[in-house]
Amino acid sequence: MTEHRFISLLRLSLGFVIVSVLAVVTMIIAVFLLPWRSLRIKLCNYYGKTVGPIIIWLARARPELHHYDRIAQSMPAIYVSNHTSTLDAFVAIWLCPVGGCGVAKKEISHIPFFGWLYLLSGHLLIDRGDRGSAIAALQKTAALVLRHKLSVWIWPEGTRSRDGRLLPLKKGFAHLAIATGLPIVPIVTHDAHKNWAKHTFSFVSVKLRIDVLPAIPTTSWRIETIEEHLEEVHRAFADALNPDQKPLPV
Repeated sequence: MTEHRFISLLRLSLGFVIVSVLAVVTMIIAVFLLPWRSLRIKLCNYYGKTVGPIIIWLARARPELHHYDRIAQSMPAIYVSNHTSTLDAFVAIWLCPVGGCGVAKKEISHIPFFGWLYLLSGHLLIDRGDRGSAIAALQKTAALVLRHKLSVWIWPEGTRSRDGRLLPLKKGFAHLAIATGLPIVPIVTHDAHKNWAKHTFSFVSVKLRIDVLPAIPTTSWRIETIEEHLEEVHRAFADALNPDQKPLPV
């Protein structure tokens, strides 16, 4: 084992301990908040704002955040981010505003401590293999968002990009925008795929640039023109990304 990999595993182990211990403490508090889902979601937001920066530091990523103020200015909103790395989850829980609800695949609930807290907190889980279930979950999310004036954080590509390049966007976030009328705020991360690649346990030091783009109004969006809206958001991501992460020509 190389020295670099050994140090990465030490950092990963320390991160797991921190994530787990703080998750247990937060879950204990969450049990007392079981009747109030919105409070559990907000509690988990504070957990994320504690754990996220720690894991980003342990992963040897140096965040450089541009236009962070746009996150608060747009609340409540639907925050959409490109997805290329395990690190993305910790960037999301760090930047997601208090009162922001996550939407993740149901498999995350199987992750010890982190996933268990996600499930208990009341954030949304969807079954990507069951279209009917996924649609129902999005409808449930829309109702929850409107009732409690929450924001939403979602990865519209639906899965991690293997090479860091932007993938086509799924329609779920657009349906959610149409149902709620909330603005879309694209959050673009650069070079996360170089830091903590999928199925690896070795960290590469990177400058992690994060750009919060201007909000995109959605009050005029309609189901009949959904493909146009997908293209608008996809183009916003593509224009902001570095050349090595832009989508390849079709």
